[in-house]
Order: sequence, then C-alpha cells, then structure tokens
Amino acid sequence: MAGGRPFRPSAPRRAAFAGLLTLLLLASLAFLLSSPPAASSRSPLSPPSRLAAIRRHAADHAAVLAAYAAHARKLKEASAAQSLSFSALSSDLSALSSRLAAHQSLPEDALKPLEKEARDRIKFARLLAADSKEGFDTQSKIQKLSDTVFAVGEHLARSRRAGRMSSRIAAGSTPKSLHCLAMRLLEARLAKPSAFADDPDPSPAFEDPALYHYAIFSDNVLAASVVITSATRAAADPSRHVFHVVTAPMYLPAFRVWFARRPPPLGVHVQLIAYSDFPFLNTSFSPVLRQIETGKRDVALVDYLRFYLPDMFPALQRVVLLEDDVVVQKDLAGLWHVDLDGKVNGAVEMCFGGFRRYRKYLNFTQDIVRERFNPSACAWEYGVNVFDLQAWRRDGCTELFHQYMDLNEDGELWDPTSVLPAGLMAFYGNTKPLDKSWHVMGLGYNPSISPEVIRGAAVIHFNGNMKPWLDVAFNQYKALWTKHVDTEMEFLTLCNFGL
Repeated sequence: MAGGRPFRPSAPRRAAFAGLLTLLLLASLAFLLSSPPAASSRSPLSPPSRLAAIRRHAADHAAVLAAYAAHARKLKEASAAQSLSFSALSSDLSALSSRLAAHQSLPEDALKPLEKEARDRIKFARLLAADSKEGFDTQSKIQKLSDTVFAVGEHLARSRRAGRMSSRIAAGSTPKSLHCLAMRLLEARLAKPSAFADDPDPSPAFEDPALYHYAIFSDNVLAASVVITSATRAAADPSRHVFHVVTAPMYLPAFRVWFARRPPPLGVHVQLIAYSDFPFLNTSFSPVLRQIETGKRDVALVDYLRFYLPDMFPALQRVVLLEDDVVVQKDLAGLWHVDLDGKVNGAVEMCFGGFRRYRKYLNFTQDIVRERFNPSACAWEYGVNVFDLQAWRRDGCTELFHQYMDLNEDGELWDPTSVLPAGLMAFYGNTKPLDKSWHVMGLGYNPSISPEVIRGAAVIHFNGNMKPWLDVAFNQYKALWTKHVDTEMEFLTLCNFGL
C-alpha cells in the first residue's frame, strides 16, 4: 500500500476542515521549497549539516502526513486504506529521523545510502500529500457546490412558500367590495335598529331532526346567500330544508340585515348564529381557541368550528356541511338517505393514482403519524360532507380532534394553515366515500373541467384561490355562481360588484 496510489476519501462533511488541511500543506510545501538543498555543487555542506537538513525535512513531512492521517481516520470505513498509508509513511519518516538523530557524525560512504533512502521517502511523501491535497480540494469544491445547490433549493422553497402564503392571503382576505357590502349592511342596521331584531325567536324547525339540516360556516354574507339560494332553487320541497349559518360576532348584524331585506324564498328556514353564542366554546374546552388567543395560531376560528357540530346542534342526528364557495345544482335531499355504514363522515374522495393521498397532507417523519395512518390512504375533500352526529358522539371524534390539535401545537404533524389534515386524522377509518357526482371540485384552480362533468354534478365547488367573487375567477365558470346572486340588492351596485 505504501507504494500504490492512495484510496480517495469520501466527501468530508465540512469544507472548512478540508480548507484547514490545505492551508497546512501549502505552508509546509512553502517551507520545504524555501529551504536550501541538502547538497549543492556550488556550496557543499558538511555531513552533520546535511544530516540536520534531512532530519528537518523528514520531521516536517511526518507532521504533515500525521495531520492527514488524523483526518483520514475520521472518514468512513472506505478510507481505512488511505489512513494506513499515511500512518505507515509517517512512522517510517519518524523512524528515519530518529536514526539520523542517533548518528550525528557519519563517514561519507555511510551517509550516501541513508541520504538516498531519506530523499526517496520524502519524494514519495510529497507525491502522496499532493495527491491527497488534490482529492481534498476536489471534495471541497464538491462540498461548496453542494452547499450552493442546497442554498438555492432552500431559497426556492422559501419563495414557493411565500407564493402560496400570498395566494392564500389574496384568496382569504376580504375584497374591498365585500368589505363595503358588510359596512353598508351594518349602516342600514344602525339607521333603523327597530327594523332588525337582535335575537329573533327561534323556529321549531331549527331543532327538528326530521328536516334536512345544513351547516355553513362563513364570514362572507354574499357567498352564504348564494349557497342558500342555489340549494333552495334546486330543492323539490324547500320547506323541508334548514340552513344554520354560523359566523363571527362582528359579521352577524350584516347577515341579519341581508336576510331581513332579502328573505330566503320558497319557505326555506335560515338560522343565523354567532359562534360567541355557544357557551362551550372557550379556551378551557377548545385547544384551537386557546392556541389562537395565546398567539400560537394565526387561523380563522370559523374554519375550525366544523369540529363542534354535535355540540352546536345536540338535537340533530344528521347534518350536511356545505362550504361557502359551493353552488348547489340538484336536490340534496338524497344525502339523508345515503347509508354511511355506521361511519361518521360521508365525503367524495379526491385521490387518483399516487396523488392526493395522506402522505401529501401529513408529516410521516413523525412517529405518531407513521404509527396511526397509512400514507397511501385516499384523501377526501371538504365541501359537501354528510355527518352522522350520533356516530360522531359515539366515537368521540371531537375529543380525538382535540388530541391531535394539542400534538400539533408546534406545527410538526401538518401545516396548521390548512384545516383538511385535521379532518383526515379525526375521521380516519370513519369516512364513507360518496359518489363523485355529489361533489365536483376544482373550479377555483382547474380551468379544464369538462362541461359534462359540471352539468352532472349535484354541487360544484370553487375550491382554490380563484373564487367566483374575485376578479381572478375563471370566466368560463363565473356565470355558474353569479346567476344565483340577488342583483336586486341595492348595496351590490353601490359597492361596485362586477356581476
């Protein structure tokens, strides 16, 4: 091994350490090149001086090779051969230096073989060190390139996250026209407070389990009105449909003015509630509320209220959850006859091939996620969900949701800005797939949905960032939503809605 080509090391973890060794080698070589040769035809040295010079050369190279040997020992097992080469040559040079020190005065005949041996050893040491330096320099360049690629990748990932966040903010923020509408409605209430009851008498229909009950959680009065209007127009018997609209306390007056001025048609029932009206929603009961109030979560509470349906409506047995960005095209009464096989949630699955499965939404590097969930399980989507509240209470799904919210306080299990992963976890193994015609999604991000598929859907869902009330909505889909907007409401014109 001493005379063969050394084994090249694997890439060191830190380029800084390789740079340090390179500087050490360069300093040693500079010293060697600046020193006078051991023998010169123009200024011959005495044997003791030549011995001292050879000894210095051998000692210097022994130190350099010892440093390389120390570094090589820290590499992987593949570099063991190189470590042995460095160590063996360093030991030989050290032994030679000791022999030279023990013989301070030698005759010329005895000095020449010893001098030749030392020069051969030193020459090989230079070759070995230079070759290793080349390897270290190459690995250093590779490491620097790898660091650069990693830094660019990190910058790209940050840019993508910032882009997604900006898109979510743009889609979730209240446009000027919607803010104007809410303010106009509130102004109308302040101008004639007697015309709008603060707490209207509840209808017996609100707690009648024999009727068809829908829950809508929204701060967008225009979007909620479109959901109710479209569902009413599609219903065979609108008087049997009850809509429970839950909103933030600050938006409740605007909702009441809208539905007082534009009452729901055809005898449909609408209950307007602020989530502050539910006394159980407090920080001691809900980890979501606790995390929001302590500043650990920057999310809208209204998005997470869906996990409290059994507590909000204790008299009901089945509720259909509708998102506020859907349009109903067919009678939904059939959802009350769907057999959920004892499961809690009925939803349309959205996976195809290897896409949109649990691995996309949950962090499977976490032990609890790996232990409890299958990464290939098919994910479903919110938008149209049939919930069996009796099965929900039986299986303690709200308590399970609370457990996962506590575990995800640091955001390690799933992205806390999305509510879907929490549902995937809370209703894992407890979801019955619905026929895909009940819920066609993607109108807020996919411009290529077939018109036949849209026409055959009971509910179309504008999930995505291109909401139908925004200027960025797809033109080919927007009319599906705007045709259900009550354009006779005068505030829409005052607030410059481009409908």
